[in-house]
Amino acid sequence: MYAHRQEFSHHVAALSALRDLAEGEAQWAIPVFVLAEFVRIVTHPSVLRPPSTPGLAIAALDALVMHPGAVVLNPGDRFWEFFREAVIEERATGNLTFDAQIVAVCREQGVDEILTEDRDFARFSGFNVRRLR
Repeated sequence: MYAHRQEFSHHVAALSALRDLAEGEAQWAIPVFVLAEFVRIVTHPSVLRPPSTPGLAIAALDALVMHPGAVVLNPGDRFWEFFREAVIEERATGNLTFDAQIVAVCREQGVDEILTEDRDFARFSGFNVRRLR
């Protein structure tokens, strides 16, 4: 979101972080839940003025998802186990349950580092939470 919209204070740092991922050798991942949430937020007229068009939002995600180093993390057979654990571990309620979904799919798929500006992820154990610089 920050890389997509120039009005965000983290725009330059987010673009830089995405470039580093795209130009690097390591594989990187995007939880499937984040894709829909990105479209929901950047196209929402009460959140951004003017909002992005659905076409622009999808094009931005296409550029990420179709990158050879990118993987979309989808829930697998053990997702419920990891989600339940994350919710109980942090007593996740309300909006924090969305973060618990991301934590669950990342844990299930063996991801141990999350790049985010959302400080709530530091509450969940087992992750290196990397912030934008």
